[in-house]
Amino acid sequence: MKTALRFAPLALITLATPAFAEMATASAPASKIDAGDTAWMIAATCLVLMMTIPGLALFYAGMVRKKNVLATMMQSLAAVGIVSILWALIGYTLAFSGDAPALGNLDRLFLRGIGMESTHAAAKTIPEILFMIYQMTFAIITVALVAGAVADRMRFSAFVLFAVLWLLIVYVPLAHWVWGGGFLQAYGVLDFAGGTVVHINAGVAGHPH
Repeated sequence: MKTALRFAPLALITLATPAFAEMATASAPASKIDAGDTAWMIAATCLVLMMTIPGLALFYAGMVRKKNVLATMMQSLAAVGIVSILWALIGYTLAFSGDAPALGNLDRLFLRGIGMESTHAAAKTIPEILFMIYQMTFAIITVALVAGAVADRMRFSAFVLFAVLWLLIVYVPLAHWVWGGGFLQAYGVLDFAGGTVVHINAGVAGHPH
């Protein structure tokens, strides 16, 4: 008994050493994909997408003249198609790969390395492919929100060109700055509901200067 008490302080010192802490961390189970989190994020992704189609499409269609209803609805639908393709090809990797202050890297170009087992540092309990799609829905609705400011006043072809350029030049960098490890996130900016990346961004873009 006395021998055990004599070595007790030594045991406590051993437990407190960095080497032992590394061993404990290494033996701890890695973060796993959680079924509940994944199910909820699938539902949330669907809800955000529904805010664009049919949500914004019908909302903006009810605010324009009868002859422009179809064109206005098609702007929202076009935003879904254009942003989805560009986001998967290059938008996601520039927004959410790497931690450079201004822009991400090309590690996830064409969704390279993304699967059902991989996760993102910002969402460690859901598949990264789901995280990518969830963020894509916010990119979609941001472009579609700007469409409301140009309803009745912009040709469809011009809006398509605007959607491509604005997504890559404006939305993607801002998403990286705030959500993807950029300099604004490093400064402590918090944007849980898209107030900066989505609403302020779309509002400034749609404001008549």
